[in-house]
Amino acid sequence: MTMTETPAAGPPSDGSPDDMRARHKADARALKNLMRPVAPSLTIGRLLAVVSGILAVVPYVALVHIGEALLDAARDGGAVDGAGVHLWLRILLIAFALRLLVYFVALLITHLADIRLGHVIRRRMVHRFSTTPLNWFTSTNSGRVRKALQDDIGTIHHLIAHQPVDGTVAVVMPLTLMVYAFTVDWRLGLLAVATVPLYGAAMGMSMRGMGEKTVQMDQKLSAVSARMVEFVTGITVVKAFGRVGRAHRAYQASAEEFQSFYYAWVRPLIRVSSLGTSLLAVPLILLINIGGGARLVQTGAVTVADVLATSLIALLVPYGIEVLMNSMWSSQLAGAAARRLTDLIETPVLADTGVRAEPNGHDVVFDRVGYSYGEGDDAELALDDVSFTLPEGTVTALIGPSGSGKSTIARLLARFDDPRSGEIRLGGVPVGEIDDLYRHVGFVLQDPQLPSISIRDNIALGRPDATDEQVRAAARAARVLDEIEALPNGFDTVYGAGSGLSGGQAQRISIARAVLVDAPVLILDEATALTDPESQHQIQQALSELVRGRTVLLIAHRPEAVKGVDQIVLVDRGSVVAKGTHDELLSEPGYARLWESATATFEGAHE
Repeated sequence: MTMTETPAAGPPSDGSPDDMRARHKADARALKNLMRPVAPSLTIGRLLAVVSGILAVVPYVALVHIGEALLDAARDGGAVDGAGVHLWLRILLIAFALRLLVYFVALLITHLADIRLGHVIRRRMVHRFSTTPLNWFTSTNSGRVRKALQDDIGTIHHLIAHQPVDGTVAVVMPLTLMVYAFTVDWRLGLLAVATVPLYGAAMGMSMRGMGEKTVQMDQKLSAVSARMVEFVTGITVVKAFGRVGRAHRAYQASAEEFQSFYYAWVRPLIRVSSLGTSLLAVPLILLINIGGGARLVQTGAVTVADVLATSLIALLVPYGIEVLMNSMWSSQLAGAAARRLTDLIETPVLADTGVRAEPNGHDVVFDRVGYSYGEGDDAELALDDVSFTLPEGTVTALIGPSGSGKSTIARLLARFDDPRSGEIRLGGVPVGEIDDLYRHVGFVLQDPQLPSISIRDNIALGRPDATDEQVRAAARAARVLDEIEALPNGFDTVYGAGSGLSGGQAQRISIARAVLVDAPVLILDEATALTDPESQHQIQQALSELVRGRTVLLIAHRPEAVKGVDQIVLVDRGSVVAKGTHDELLSEPGYARLWESATATFEGAHE
């Protein structure tokens, strides 16, 4: 049975302004909660940034005093007050060095906090995923995990490592300098901030609804990413069946929807933003400050040094505003990333009663098992009241139409998820209470699922302490030893691109892994379905040796694979229709149809 995909994280969105505002607030809460482990460090970083911002005013004070000393000497024709100039130079250098030191320490603290938070998030994810149902790990959800670990943690990096310091300095330093500019002369202070109110008004217009628009942008980008993943993942099948245009149109439609939204949002902002940026242009600021200052110098109200100092201060205002705006944008993006990370950290987990027991024997009982892939009372049942027994040491075959629930039954026995109702017992103990379940239950699935590690490590995945001889013996039992040793690097060959291993060989490596684990209960989910006839024969030989003496649950369609088993369970639409041997079930209409269809297919393939 094909597993259903899990929808994207977060509650469904209707796209309304109220919904966008609610999502924006939810993002902010998620970000605040996610940052809580490093909040004290960030507070320390901000306090040091305040000190750094205040220290920034000292060099300007020193420049004013040095300038006045030089101008007084030039005007009076006397000697320069060398002691005073040297004193203010020392003060300037010490304050500048001290400011850089405090700024460096603040950034060091916030960067260490960023590293620590990344470690905390990854550790919480690993802990959470270790108890998450394996059924949850669809290709969609695995993509979400990769995005979270690679992209979303990187998105919040700037907010943790830089924003507390740079954002605080961007506010404190200009404010402190402005206060000083007003103490020099209130008219020079007004000139220094003359264009700021106009800029603030322009930016206020452009920032209106920014939070809600950012949420919409993030959602539409996620939709584009999802469509692209779907298209690329299924490109082989899509091209084989000539549906490239249709599959591409779904991606193209989502991309065009994002483009239309983004252009409609950005076009009017560009005009307003351009106007606002021009109000903080360096030539305009210098024209206002030096032009107005020159007039004040002519009246004798201020000195040239005062005008130069306040003009330099005015030039820092655009820097502070730019950093502040970038910090606000980073906060918007980080909020959406924090919500996605929080959703993953709060992924549902398997129930744990805290009880641990060892099974008494290895018979398996399905007792009125019900299961659905969705949540809630109205979710459609994938399994309904499934009951049957696998006697110890016997082979039971599950058969039924595609989508009838066979693979779901097998995955529940392996505890890829828990039943919604009923119970599965192994040796009289519920599978959820068995300590180290996979010491008792092994499985070989359609997809061998070999990670990109050496073949030796792949075979020893379930028993890392296995010796080389034990690994070789398992490979020999799986009928794949000679082919592994024929590879240039033998057992040290890394599985993946360029390894030269066929699908049948990969499947036999997974069988070797099951041989090495030596679990008394074995699940075989159509282990030969995706291989060629020659590989099927070799895999069948390996499986025949593997199942000997074990309690086996077998899912297969080929007639000879189920004819000689101890018990056949016919499943249809999530329910058990009939149970018995091959001969006993031939009179059952549903089984007879499946048998005739499978036999005809098998004979046609071998004509």
